[in-house]
Amino acid sequence: MHQKALLFVLLAVGLVCLGLAPACRAQNQDEDADVEDDLDLDLAGTEDDDELDGDEEAPPAPKAPTAPKVTYKAPEPMGEHFFAESFDRGTLDGWVLSKAKKDDADEEIAKYDGKWAVEEMKDTKLPGDKGLVLKSRAKHHAISAPLLRPFTFDSMPLVIQYEVNFQSGIDCGGAYLKLLSETPGLDLDQFVDKTAYTIMFGPDKCGEDYKLHFIFRHKNPKTGHYEEKHAKKPDADLRSYFTDKKTHLYTLVVNADNSFEVLVDQTVVNSGNLLKDMTPPVNPPAEIEDPDDHKPEDWDERPKIQDPDAVKPEDWDEDAPAQIPDEDAVKPDGWLDDEAEYIGDPDAIKPDDWDEDMDGEWEAPQVPNPACESAPGCGPWKRPMIDNPSYKGKWKPPMVDNPNYQGIWKPRKIPNPDYFEDLEPFKMTPFSALGLELWSMTSDIFFDNFFITNDRNTAERWAADSWGLKKAAEGAAEPGLATQMLTAAEERPWLWIVYVLTVALPLVLIIVFCCTGKEKKTPAAEYKKTDEPQPDVKEEEEEEEEEDKAEEAKSSPAAEDKSDEEEAAAEEEEGEKEATTEEREDDILRRSPRSRRLRKD
Repeated sequence: MHQKALLFVLLAVGLVCLGLAPACRAQNQDEDADVEDDLDLDLAGTEDDDELDGDEEAPPAPKAPTAPKVTYKAPEPMGEHFFAESFDRGTLDGWVLSKAKKDDADEEIAKYDGKWAVEEMKDTKLPGDKGLVLKSRAKHHAISAPLLRPFTFDSMPLVIQYEVNFQSGIDCGGAYLKLLSETPGLDLDQFVDKTAYTIMFGPDKCGEDYKLHFIFRHKNPKTGHYEEKHAKKPDADLRSYFTDKKTHLYTLVVNADNSFEVLVDQTVVNSGNLLKDMTPPVNPPAEIEDPDDHKPEDWDERPKIQDPDAVKPEDWDEDAPAQIPDEDAVKPDGWLDDEAEYIGDPDAIKPDDWDEDMDGEWEAPQVPNPACESAPGCGPWKRPMIDNPSYKGKWKPPMVDNPNYQGIWKPRKIPNPDYFEDLEPFKMTPFSALGLELWSMTSDIFFDNFFITNDRNTAERWAADSWGLKKAAEGAAEPGLATQMLTAAEERPWLWIVYVLTVALPLVLIIVFCCTGKEKKTPAAEYKKTDEPQPDVKEEEEEEEEEDKAEEAKSSPAAEDKSDEEEAAAEEEEGEKEATTEEREDDILRRSPRSRRLRKD
């Protein structure tokens, strides 16, 4: 009972805290606002004093504790690489802005006139770190840069990595890159969406569709045409990479054995094989359906047919209605048959501009009849409809297996005239430039630290010197656990219940198991059961109570005169009790089995 009461009290305290938390926060905000107002008034009042007392120095303001700083150092590429760009020079030297127009777009938005800039992030945690920023919204953007030398797919892997930060979130737009194929006619000034590329890789989002593209263009060895091959969709949840406003590192690794890995923040989110996990498949099927084969006219694809031998039963009534009036229903008392359910609004007035020749005869709008409010109903009463137990509906013969069933017809297979087998799709078209060709409804997309190499260790060192510093700086600037919990609770108030229960339940268990003990046994239960005579516990308790009363009576002044008489009476009572006790003990001894044996012996 005490445990239940304690638990109820703790839960009540938790709920009270839950109810007072928003009010306390609001009060604190009001107090902060009042303090700020007071400080503003004080500062305004002391400006004149500062002018008058210019020689007097104001005491230095207390400095707020600063978070540990991470010093930025521009990364330097080490090892074999084909492209490395950190934008720390602060310029777009080496990059080419497209001057082309899209062919299939309106003239107003056909130009690639979106603005680019090299600058720090708006809320940078690493001063000195600059990147490429997409500055315009609802514009086409295109920018590219040549590699140090073309990348040729041979026995070494391809590793691409770069950083993206959606500083203002993202509504609809991409942040993917394209590796532009090495072709004789490649002109970076005319870089458009139809410019030939070898690989397209990176994040893309529109609406609630979050994507991380990996697409490569495969050349058909028989026809020479290129076809896009899309990697399967990652199983991981990509939402947070678009919404948390943090810098994320995107990495693509394509190996010579046709395996590939897609990583975000050095964690694999997608992997597979170029031969097995691309859509459509790299290699076409060896056989295809014959386009000249047609289904015969007498081909029967019906697995079931109506039983031709079935006959409709004679008692089957197809004309019986599905519902009939309930003959057991009785009209409720007080039903108003003569009152209409709706009547014309008596307060309605014909508009002044109503023309009966044009608009017809005016009628007041219908309103519920007030006389029907207290009645069970108005108007002619009708019996309610119920399901007809005799209803069977239209008779149909039962279905039976079709003896002539031939299965679902399919055209015959023939060898695919376009079949080929490419067991090394890794050997793609060489590329010689990197480009960003994007449309976005959100501005301030931050790109940084592009890196292309054929050595994974080299790429990891570059990531450690660039993205690793950003991660450390953002981690140092993050609030503590308690602040994060309070912020989360402000956004989702139901978390206060979770916090209260998380704290209250362990306390309840500790109190229940540590602060509650077993109940003490009564003195009568402490006696060991034997054949020996035991004193009467009840009599002893009564003697103790009488002794206590006697002592209290002696201590009072009014009882001093009667002390002699009470002492004499007490001695007599004690003598009587002793005699009574001795008699009881003798009686117990006489009735004891042991005493009987002794007398018999």
